[in-house]
Amino acid sequence: MALYAIGDLHLAISVKNKSMNIFGGWENYMELLEENWKALVSPEDTIVLAGDISWTLKMENAYEDFQWIEKMPGRKIILKGNHDYWWTSKKKMEDTLASWGFGSIYILHNNCYGYENYGICGTRGWVNMPGEPADAKVLAREAGRLAASIEQALKENLKPLIFLHYPPVYGNSCNYDILDVIYKYNAESCWYGHLHGQSIKNAVNGQRDGVNYQLISGDYLQFKPLKIL
Repeated sequence: MALYAIGDLHLAISVKNKSMNIFGGWENYMELLEENWKALVSPEDTIVLAGDISWTLKMENAYEDFQWIEKMPGRKIILKGNHDYWWTSKKKMEDTLASWGFGSIYILHNNCYGYENYGICGTRGWVNMPGEPADAKVLAREAGRLAASIEQALKENLKPLIFLHYPPVYGNSCNYDILDVIYKYNAESCWYGHLHGQSIKNAVNGQRDGVNYQLISGDYLQFKPLKIL
């Protein structure tokens, strides 16, 4: 069994006018993603999808996008991105997936999932980009969700692996609410998405303050899932 990750699928099968093909570096991205995913990921593997899953506004209208994910090999663990407006409560999402007969998609939201002796932990995070306003309440909530996820892993004697949608560090900018949680639990690694195009140039890849950071947005990985373990 192997563990893979990729963020920012931006699926638009259910919403026909939202294709990412119009952006540079996203040409034929669905075909590339499917080809690479099937070539790398086996049915017994796990893949973390780090937010911005679907352009759909409501979960009930996202059947085709989730059907596409369901047919891909592996156990899929998904967390929320800033464009996942369809995201509701964990129970509602799980009930909808069950009603569709989809059994390989799992929601990461105030919880964790085991992978061997590791715990897959994470949350969306929040903005820490230069010039963008930070919302103290949202930041505190997201930091709390990350802490709850990590706490569950520790209770199950699992070593936490942290996945976020927003980068907790970007250039010289830091999201201290999220970083405080990362440092508190002595996390060694953090994978994140959200950054595309020109914004990738300021992404932090590598070790900073004892934590190894890795960008996993779809276009950065050229739509090839990254093998974590």
